[in-house]
Amino acid sequence: MGHPLSGTARGRWLTRGKDGRLTLHAPSDDGLLRWTERRPGGPEWTGPDFFPAEHLTDLVIAQGADGIVHLLARRPRADDPGVEIVHAIQYQSGRPVTEWRSLGNPYRTAENGRKAGVPTAAVDTQGTVFVFLRNAGRGLQLRREQKDGKWGRWEDLRGSRLGDGPVPAATSDGHVEVAVPSEQGVRLWAQDAPDGALSAVEPPLECGALAGSGTALETAPGRLTYYWTDPESASVVAHRRGGPVVPIGGSPGDGALAALRARVDGQDCTVLAQRGADGTLLLGVCATEAERHGMWWSDTGVACTGDPALALDALDRVVVAIRGADGAPRLTRQDPDGPGLTLSPDWRRL
Repeated sequence: MGHPLSGTARGRWLTRGKDGRLTLHAPSDDGLLRWTERRPGGPEWTGPDFFPAEHLTDLVIAQGADGIVHLLARRPRADDPGVEIVHAIQYQSGRPVTEWRSLGNPYRTAENGRKAGVPTAAVDTQGTVFVFLRNAGRGLQLRREQKDGKWGRWEDLRGSRLGDGPVPAATSDGHVEVAVPSEQGVRLWAQDAPDGALSAVEPPLECGALAGSGTALETAPGRLTYYWTDPESASVVAHRRGGPVVPIGGSPGDGALAALRARVDGQDCTVLAQRGADGTLLLGVCATEAERHGMWWSDTGVACTGDPALALDALDRVVVAIRGADGAPRLTRQDPDGPGLTLSPDWRRL
């Protein structure tokens, strides 16, 4: 491979397009790599396609219900504001990625600009992109796309002593929320109505969250469940607004969780994936919104580096993607004839 992976992207780096084909995006030192299924459901893939883009770091991927894939990253600048947030789009599976467009950052000076955190994003049901960023003062900034395709100004959502790695998500009823770890517990901002302002939800949750570990999943219409790593107990926890923080076990490493809803033995289940403390891929399964009854965890024994990714293919089989110990992307699929969440032992190296 002429352009080896430099890591894994944050967010949904394995996506399913409107045509049912899966796409895998990954960063390299000098650009972006992309693999695409030849046909819906696989098993053959094309790629890697290479899209040159120098000096990008912290690649983040988000996807809306319209199937459009949004890519965000940080790019250093020698002049003010020191670092800019850049954005590119893939409109359809296998189609070219647009040029990277600068969204700037909330600051005019390089000194403050370089203190801005890693961008994260959510896309609402209308296709509007919301970009969140921890600012230099450790509060939260938002920049959102407007209906005419232009971008609004950076909005200061305030907050204090926030950690990096906001966890935004959009629901099927058009709302956007974001959870952020802080020294005071987990902070949450939410919309009262689609297209509305995001307001802080008080009080903060009195629990710790490892920065960069969180993910969110819509587990009922209009309702999100957040998952993150509690650094004190070294356990994964689950939380829904208005409910308790529920420990669900696991043996997480220091990376992010991936979450997905899927049919397992005919039942609506939540699937979690993480790189465990021993460096192997761990999977957790429970009935959706029934975490209090227990999460079933299994260690695949497959070594991985970086954060795993989950997606459903065109046949609604769970697909798990990792960056292997050799640095190459690998993936496998659910065996529909096996009991529970049985994965094929044949990992495809891309």
